[in-house]
Amino acid sequence: MPDLNVDAPGGVLRPGWSASVGDYAIAGGWTLRGEALVVGDAAGGVYAFEGKSGAAIWAQRGVHEGGVLALAIHPNRPAFATAGQDGRVLVWNVAEGRVSLAVDVGSDWVENVAWSPDGRWLAASCSRQVHAYGADGVRVWRSDDHPSTVSAIAWSGTEELATACYGRVTFFDASTGNLRQKLEWIGSLVSMVLSPDGDIVACGSQDNSVHFWRRSTEQDSMMSGYPAKPSALAFDDTGTLLATGGGEAVTVWSFRGSGPEGTRPGVLEQHVETVTTLAFARRGMRLASGARDGGVVVWSLGRDGQGDAIGAAPVADVVGALHWRPDGRALAALDAQGGATVWRVGD
Repeated sequence: MPDLNVDAPGGVLRPGWSASVGDYAIAGGWTLRGEALVVGDAAGGVYAFEGKSGAAIWAQRGVHEGGVLALAIHPNRPAFATAGQDGRVLVWNVAEGRVSLAVDVGSDWVENVAWSPDGRWLAASCSRQVHAYGADGVRVWRSDDHPSTVSAIAWSGTEELATACYGRVTFFDASTGNLRQKLEWIGSLVSMVLSPDGDIVACGSQDNSVHFWRRSTEQDSMMSGYPAKPSALAFDDTGTLLATGGGEAVTVWSFRGSGPEGTRPGVLEQHVETVTTLAFARRGMRLASGARDGGVVVWSLGRDGQGDAIGAAPVADVVGALHWRPDGRALAALDAQGGATVWRVGD
């Protein structure tokens, strides 16, 4: 699509709706069947919008003193969790905009929050520790101090929680907090993503590289040469492709066969400023990217990581997050001016 640009919606991205929240739209997500889009902002507000029309369902301002930092949708109930600078995690009822559970995690910022895939556990990181809670909000275990502030957390299936920090990725048993595996590397890890089968761990590093391990062998590798920190990472749902930011281009590595070692990645060029966020649709080989230039691009990829831009659109400011509706037929972008923009996605 040689005439595609990000100045106006084009290609597979078709006009949908837009809404505004009170400040930087910092975190969000679609409910289970896409009935609503929920958004948290940097002023501590939480908002819900009707999925198809964008009509406001409810708004709760200033619930997290200092601001929202993370948001996680419950995997099988109409609920979600928010975390903030006030050291709290709140669990919300989507329809009513009501807090059903409030958890005081600690006195520092709660920067990450994540439900286990079965919804049985809720994990949150606060400074150098990670905490795991049951559905009733009772803490089940708390880790010892990590070497630095925990930069990322992710569930590997329902039985393990992974954390990233300076120098290592650690896997904990979900129910006991016992150490299961530690993968070490000298450097500050700023982002993390797990392959769907949990075997591959990829981390963006402060030294402008992507480091990854195969857990089954503990073999590690590094992809270097990025012009900036690869803070945006995403695996497709087959675990074949790893998309990485770290500059104006999106670099896509293929794990087919013996890859990515010794192979050439796909390099997707459309943005004119650094890529800030990446998201694969749940099915198929469609990748969405957002950047500091306010541009959103949808790519169609092959199994080798090569691909073409098939849709593009602008938002008002830096793209903070991208969220595919679960059915893949809509895409939401959150931006630094408090915008929530949704496009219908065509064939």
